Amino acid sequence: MIRLVKYLKPYILLILLTIALLFVQANADLALPDYLSRIINNGIQQGGVENAVPKAIRQSAMDKLVLFLSAEDKAAVLGDYTLVDRNSPDYDEYAKDYPALANEPVYVLNSIDKAETDKLNPIMGKALLVVSFIQQVMADPAKAAALGQGMGFDLSRLPAGMDLFSMLSKLPASQLTMITAAIDQKFAALGDRMITQTAVAAVKAEYDALGMDTGKLQSDYILHVGGLMLLVTLISVSCTVTVGFLSARTAAGMARDVRKKVFTKVESFSSAEFDRFSTASLITRSTNDITQIQMVVIMIMRMVFYAPIIGVGGIIRALGKDTSMWWIIAVAVGVLLTLILIVFSIALPKFRSIQNLIDRLNLVMRENLSGMMVIRAFNRQAFELERFDKANVDLTAVMLFINRIMVIMMPLMMLIMNGISILIIWIGAHQVALSNMQVGDMMAFLQYAMQIVFAFLMLSMMFLILPRASVSAGRVADVLETKPAIQDPQVPQRFGDPFKGTVEFRNVSFCYPGAEEDVLHDISFTARPGQTTAFIGSTGSGKSTVVNLIPRFYDVTGGSILLDGVDIRQVTQHDLRDKIGYIPQKGMLFSGTIGSNLLYADENASEEALNEAAEIAQATEFISANPEGFAAEISQGGTNVSGGEKQRLSIARALVKKPPIYIFDDSFSSVDFKTDAALRKALKEKTAASTLLIVTQRVSTIKNAEQIIVLEEGRVIGKGTHRALMEDCETYREIALSQLNKEELA
Repeated sequence: MIRLVKYLKPYILLILLTIALLFVQANADLALPDYLSRIINNGIQQGGVENAVPKAIRQSAMDKLVLFLSAEDKAAVLGDYTLVDRNSPDYDEYAKDYPALANEPVYVLNSIDKAETDKLNPIMGKALLVVSFIQQVMADPAKAAALGQGMGFDLSRLPAGMDLFSMLSKLPASQLTMITAAIDQKFAALGDRMITQTAVAAVKAEYDALGMDTGKLQSDYILHVGGLMLLVTLISVSCTVTVGFLSARTAAGMARDVRKKVFTKVESFSSAEFDRFSTASLITRSTNDITQIQMVVIMIMRMVFYAPIIGVGGIIRALGKDTSMWWIIAVAVGVLLTLILIVFSIALPKFRSIQNLIDRLNLVMRENLSGMMVIRAFNRQAFELERFDKANVDLTAVMLFINRIMVIMMPLMMLIMNGISILIIWIGAHQVALSNMQVGDMMAFLQYAMQIVFAFLMLSMMFLILPRASVSAGRVADVLETKPAIQDPQVPQRFGDPFKGTVEFRNVSFCYPGAEEDVLHDISFTARPGQTTAFIGSTGSGKSTVVNLIPRFYDVTGGSILLDGVDIRQVTQHDLRDKIGYIPQKGMLFSGTIGSNLLYADENASEEALNEAAEIAQATEFISANPEGFAAEISQGGTNVSGGEKQRLSIARALVKKPPIYIFDDSFSSVDFKTDAALRKALKEKTAASTLLIVTQRVSTIKNAEQIIVLEEGRVIGKGTHRALMEDCETYREIALSQLNKEELA
């Protein structure tokens, strides 16, 4: 995958935006358990009271609280409250909210920030708990005696009707300080958080004493926090949808760019590269492999960036709720990582073989489709079915193995998750029973644990998909990084103007890539404009190889080929091929119409040029026979026309181009002798100024050629006219006599 990362560069802004949205989404998802915790803890258990700092408190209650505060804390508390009585300007407004204001003044909390609230929570929480506790035990003499001993005096000796708080208010400051210090020491073990949560009941009791509607307070709190949950959920959903869109756009764009690069690269391949990469493999790399890369880019953007954020964030927030159960998360993560590593080690070798098996399946399928007539002619359907079934079964077996791994993995993941849930509830219930944890915090911890597990589950899915995508990316990168054997020169030359079209082979030798011996040896000849140069010889003598060197489908390994005195390796391939009209041995037509196939040579050619080319190629008759004429449809590969018609259309296509050099690579083999003669006559008349190079097996086709080159085992064994070769070249004479009688050869 790293080798293809550069193709993501145009989409870097989309990727950064996606990461930012994933960060927002992850934080929104991580916030939801906290909101649930607040609803359970504060909304349900605490009746909507969130802090130990009352919004309002009666003056009499405040007087009791400050008895147990240090001078500094007392100043801080009273500084954050405003005393409201009948003479206050906002009395009527406050009286509606706090009916007890009609009987006594009320301290109303000023507008303070969260930091100040957090500072006051433990201060007022301790005081509220002490006052509440004293009020409860005063009704029980035994408890009062015990409390008095803790404070250093006997409460049972108080005069009848004497209020403890009044007595405490009259104590010296030093003694009150000692009492306050003793209280702080008693509460030290609880911690600020538990003090605040425990003091909430006293705050709620104070609200009842003020005449506030605590039921409405609770419902308002639940609705408020629930509304925030819905808002956060909408934010998360919006981010999810947007991330899905951006990741799909990025992946599709990258796949489009890579596919285009692969296609462009393949177009620049010489025949040597096509020998290295099979057609079936190139098709697989351009389709299935790039699809795998596209899928993994989507998953990386949606999961790989998201999973670490949610995993790390979940761990931090879970430990923020309770640190005593950290080991549960550690055990879960350890088991998950072990499972992932085992599955990864088993599945990775199989993923590496999948793409090769798909190549094999495509190869068998392509051969069956292209060779269907031959298969039927030899009644080999059963053999081909067995061959296809073997490739199909091999691929299916590997895919089934991987799917079985996935099938086993999912129940194991669910077992781990359910086991974690049970363990957290069991341990958490004990923590709640010991007042070390609230129910809402336990539920939030459970949800955070599930989020952490899901994060690792997402990463495990990536670990299973990445190997296959990595193999696919490597295969695609191999194509993109392949340096074609045939390269344009850095400083190309130009052909002279006017271009004549003289082709010269100067001591040319050639060896196919990977072969041990040359197939052409010291070939030298000159083909001139206005003349026909023909190549003849037995099968495998090197005729097609010679003419394929001219357009640089391969490069010579020895000697040089010159056009008008310029080495073809010193000009660009575009300039070289622009001078050549090439008609291959096997006529190739493209899906479309007859007209579109002829215009392939020159898209700006006029209708007159098309008609002239068709007439020279002897194709007018069968084109006119079709009511649609040049608009007649041609199926893929030209399968709806005969072999002779296909060859004539291929010749007509080259004629539309009107190049100075024509190469006919056994292009008359599928036409009858009468059409062959008419075609050669028309060619001689219409292309008199061009250089014609013809490869053929028919002596009749080249009998009138100005130069005939006889090849045998890659060597020139004869060169000259028909008459000269009949006298001097035994091989040519044997070929000629095997095809024509002496009268025809005369």
